[in-house]
Amino acid sequence: MSIFDFVQAPALAAYWTELAQDEPPYVGQELFPDDKKRGLTLSWIKGAKGLPVVLRNSAFDVHAIPRPRIGFEKMQTEMPYFKESTYIDEELRQELNIVLETGNSLYIDAVINHIFDDETQLLRGARATRERMRMMALTTGAISLASNGQQYDYDYGIPEEHKGDAAVKWSDTEKADPIEDMRLAKEKIMEDTGVEITRGMMNTVTWRNLRKNVAIIHEIFALAGGSITSVSDAALRTYVRDQLSIDIVINDKRYTDENGTTQKFFPDNTVVLMPSGPLGKTWFGTTPAESDLMGGSVANVAVTDTGVSITTTKHVDPVQVETIVAMICVPSFEAADHVYIMDTEPA
Repeated sequence: MSIFDFVQAPALAAYWTELAQDEPPYVGQELFPDDKKRGLTLSWIKGAKGLPVVLRNSAFDVHAIPRPRIGFEKMQTEMPYFKESTYIDEELRQELNIVLETGNSLYIDAVINHIFDDETQLLRGARATRERMRMMALTTGAISLASNGQQYDYDYGIPEEHKGDAAVKWSDTEKADPIEDMRLAKEKIMEDTGVEITRGMMNTVTWRNLRKNVAIIHEIFALAGGSITSVSDAALRTYVRDQLSIDIVINDKRYTDENGTTQKFFPDNTVVLMPSGPLGKTWFGTTPAESDLMGGSVANVAVTDTGVSITTTKHVDPVQVETIVAMICVPSFEAADHVYIMDTEPA
């Protein structure tokens, strides 16, 4: 048997599927669950307002008054294409020859798993790319991607009145009133759309300012019949839930960008308030490899994570196995009008 018999797309897909079960999911996977369509064009209907309009009065024996279809906007975009590859080069191939000659199946499996661990970095990269797009949409209302000479920009049309600043910077822990800031934002979404805000998201930097807020500290421990200089995360979560009926999620996940710089998925000094349930979907298109190579003899192709294609091909000079991971993907954001984005450190 040769290395080509071991490193094939279906085996790598199966390995990744089992491996991913033990990895914690990104929060965006719940907010924007996966779905799939054919082609590159994505269309969806974004509700502009959520308030019901009452029926008009009518006399008997007359025609009904037609109601125009208002309050909806059709969004259409072309989904971006992502593709990257890795190789098992000739030098590594020679090392594998030695392993294969031993005939020790446990040894061989260990080495192949090590190779698969390296190659799953591409699949982790695809996973992080999806989360970056989801969090861009959620925290700014837009997505902007630029790399390898390609530029993609998407604007989800969040109303400007659903983006706002805290009345006082939350870092001013003596004067800021974060609870009132969030209360007003929640009331604005209810007033405009009739949708109730039940969840909030921020990172630890923003949460720390909330936890150190003097008025919050005093009120929590006045309610408890005592006084203290700090509060626990659990006590603060309970307090926010009691005051606003909002459950706060702390999102501190990170990724490495195209320039090798560590970035936060969720930016500092930003709060997003949102209703319960999905806010949109993470849409996958069909990659060229899945459309044209699957089931053929030119390459080995498998699909994982709903729409991520894995392609393994043989090269004869130099002798290599190339693994290509590709994805056509972009989130939709049908609930864009129902979220509120707040800057807690306005200029």
